[in-house]
Amino acid sequence: MTPRPLDILDQVLNRQPVIISLKGGREIRGILQGYDVHMNLVLDRAEEEVDGTAQKLGTLIVRGDNVIYITPSVE
Repeated sequence: MTPRPLDILDQVLNRQPVIISLKGGREIRGILQGYDVHMNLVLDRAEEEVDGTAQKLGTLIVRGDNVIYITPSVE
């Protein structure tokens, strides 16, 4: 059986970093703490790379309609 999108998110929940691409060209990386069916996300240890420097954002709530895609980070 092919995994469903929310099943994949369950596999990385509280485990490994994810990369989230947002409208406006921003990318945020952090540990996924939670989500809902609207793709609202809670990230811990969130950071965004700005001009080659990682800017730490801490705990972050991302509204689902700003999310273009979310993917597990390769480390």
